[in-house]
Amino acid sequence: MLNRIKRWKNQKPASTLRDRVEQIKKLPIPEHVAIIMDGNGRWAKKRALPRIAGHHEGMKVVRKTTKLANELGVKTLTLYAFSTENWKRPKNEVEYLMKLPEEFLGTFLPELIEENVQVKMMGYKERLPVHTLRAIQKAMDDTKDNNGLVLNFALNYGSRAEILDAVKRVLNDCQSGIMEIDQLNESAFSSYLMTSDMADPDLLIRTSGEIRLSNFMLWQLAYSEFWFTDVLWPDFSEEHFLEAIEGFQSRQRRFGGI
Repeated sequence: MLNRIKRWKNQKPASTLRDRVEQIKKLPIPEHVAIIMDGNGRWAKKRALPRIAGHHEGMKVVRKTTKLANELGVKTLTLYAFSTENWKRPKNEVEYLMKLPEEFLGTFLPELIEENVQVKMMGYKERLPVHTLRAIQKAMDDTKDNNGLVLNFALNYGSRAEILDAVKRVLNDCQSGIMEIDQLNESAFSSYLMTSDMADPDLLIRTSGEIRLSNFMLWQLAYSEFWFTDVLWPDFSEEHFLEAIEGFQSRQRRFGGI
């Protein structure tokens, strides 16, 4: 796959990118795209750079991908920015990752506002530093009236914890008489999740060659199309994103039917 991507990238002149976008827009676009942005550390290591250099470079890819997703008409773009397990990483790396929302939103927020993008976040706020929450909250406040692409950051997020919390809330509501147990179905349970106001992802993209979900949106991804690539996140280009969308468009989604 990686060799094919490289050959395409080398052969296609830059002027054809817009034509390709227009062709893709003629076919069904995934309403919700979720991305596991993997490979920042390995990208830096290959260049004998500190791991944080990879995260800094990856931030630029977030900007390009967001702009292109918005142009294509994607309604929601969820980015797995920091998991509940990522606290195990070296202290200096975690501290830098907690500064990235400030750096990214401090630079990119005016453009998000101009392009009608709405910023959201899902995850557990308790362990996040005040400065991180402040930057995210400002972005959410400043873009709350926008009705274009929803840029949803999964920050300090873990799907198993999310599901367990949802189960606890369901039990509490049943015990309190707010819900009858017979009323519980998939739709009702989904309303207890952090994505209650979003459609489930139609497409999951994961970079860096890893083929696993890593505790990401386990309930929501039940019928999503998966697209994996060996490309490290800092090298993930507009062409790669378009290839993922084209891959989605080439598949027949039957949802268990014929």
